[in-house]
Amino acid sequence: MEIDTFFDERTWTLTYVVWDEATRDAVIIDPVLDFDPSNGRTWTDSVSEVLAFVKDKDLRVHWLLETHAHADHLSGSQELKNALGAKVGISSGITAVQQVFKGVFDFEGMPTDGSQFDRLLGDGETISAGSLDVKVIHTPGHTPACASFLVDDAVFTGDAIFMPDSGTGRCDFPAGSAEDLYESVHDKLYALPDDTRVFVGHDYQPGGRDLAFETTIAAEKTGNIQLQGDTPRAQFVEFRTKRDAGLNAPKLLFPAVQVNIQAGHLPEPAENGTRYLKIPLA
Repeated sequence: MEIDTFFDERTWTLTYVVWDEATRDAVIIDPVLDFDPSNGRTWTDSVSEVLAFVKDKDLRVHWLLETHAHADHLSGSQELKNALGAKVGISSGITAVQQVFKGVFDFEGMPTDGSQFDRLLGDGETISAGSLDVKVIHTPGHTPACASFLVDDAVFTGDAIFMPDSGTGRCDFPAGSAEDLYESVHDKLYALPDDTRVFVGHDYQPGGRDLAFETTIAAEKTGNIQLQGDTPRAQFVEFRTKRDAGLNAPKLLFPAVQVNIQAGHLPEPAENGTRYLKIPLA
C-alpha cells in the first residue's frame, strides 16, 4: 500500500491518496477546494494537483472519503467525483450535523438524511475499494460526523488527534463533545496496535517546525500533549472545555460548513446567475 500526501498551506489540511501499487486501486481522503473568503472566489489548484497525480499513476479511485464535515476548508469531493466517477462517503453521523446547521442557515427544504452523499458509513463496517479494504471507525467528539479510516496498518484520523505536539481536535462546535472525543481516542484509536501508523488531518507546525503528518499509536499514547493513554477522562474533559472556550471560530466556518454538509455541492445559482453563501449575524 502506498500513501501520498498533499498539503494545503492556506488551511493546514492534509489530503491523502491511498493506493495499491499492484492493482492501482485507490481512495482519496479529505480533498480541498480552494476558496478565498475576501472575494468569494473558488478555484481548483488543489484538486488539479491530486487529479494530475492520479492520472500520472493511472489509479482507479473508488472512494472520496470525508473524515467529517470540515469547518476550515471547502471540500473538493464533487470536482473529483465529476472527474473520476468515484463515490463520496462520510460517517452516518452527518445527519446530526445537517439537522443542527439546517436551522443555523435557515435551509428550508434541505434534506437531513445524508442523501447528498453517495453513502453513509456505519461504525465498524468495511468498504471495498478494489483490492483495498477500508474499515470505518466512528470517532465523534470534534463533530458527531467524525470518522477515522483504517487501511491495512494505517489509520487516517481527521481532526480527532493531531501530531503528538499538537494534541486533539477542538470540541466546541455545535453537537461537539469532549466526553465523546475522549472515548473515540482513548477507547477506540488507542486500542489499535501500537505500531499502527497515524496520518493526521491537519498540521499547524507549532513553533514553526517542519511539516509532519505521520506518527504511531504508541507515540500518541505516550506523547500526545493533551490526551495520552493514561490521561483520566475528567482531566481531559476539563482541559478541552477550558481551552475551547478561549478559541476563535475558524475563519471559514460558515462558508465551509454549509457546503460540506451537502457533500461539497456549491449552492445553486440565484435568479441572477450568482451563487451565494450565507453568514449568520450574531
